[in-house]
Amino acid sequence: MSDAPAQIRILLADDQPLVRSGLRVLINDNADLRVVAEAGSGGEAVTLAAEVKPDVAVLDIRMPGMDGIEAAHRIVESPDAPRVLMLTTFDDDDYVYGALRAGASGFLVKDMALEEILGAIRVVAAGDALIAPSVTRRLIAEFANRPDRGAPSGSARPLAGITEREVEVLTLVGRGLSNSEIAETLVISVATAKSHVARLLTKLDARDRVQLVILAYEAGLVSTRG
Repeated sequence: MSDAPAQIRILLADDQPLVRSGLRVLINDNADLRVVAEAGSGGEAVTLAAEVKPDVAVLDIRMPGMDGIEAAHRIVESPDAPRVLMLTTFDDDDYVYGALRAGASGFLVKDMALEEILGAIRVVAAGDALIAPSVTRRLIAEFANRPDRGAPSGSARPLAGITEREVEVLTLVGRGLSNSEIAETLVISVATAKSHVARLLTKLDARDRVQLVILAYEAGLVSTRG
């Protein structure tokens, strides 16, 4: 009873009822996860997020009326905002960069394996970001190669107050490397890599690693040519 794990409360938003019901069944089959509200549009998701106060909001990017990007932006700006995961059909979504800028902490691809979907929800609920392995590299490729779709124009954004080593770490975070990969690349311990990332989050007032990726891109540290 008192030993039971606290449930992660989830808001699902997708304009396709079949997708929502399928995800709900899969999610609710886990003792630590519970879908507490469902929305069929971005506007409804914003309203329900304020009313229900979930831990995680899973938002489809493409919805009629208010899309998932605008909904994410409004939800993230609200008091006691939940973490946001975007639900996407990766191969034809042109909105990755905009979703990251709106405050999404990660992405779920509709054809991901069940365990990856559940894992992503748990990761962002714990305050981290789904910014690791294959998904990260694909995300970066998506928005880095689409400067006409919301990427910053003009001169690169300056980074004030960070050390040369922190610039190196930020560059590697921007390329999608995990803490262990950063440690291996820079020949430092994983704990040291983690400390550098933590300092970057504080110094750059970034919400999570996703925001660091955006900052690395905007500062011109991540190549747009792969």
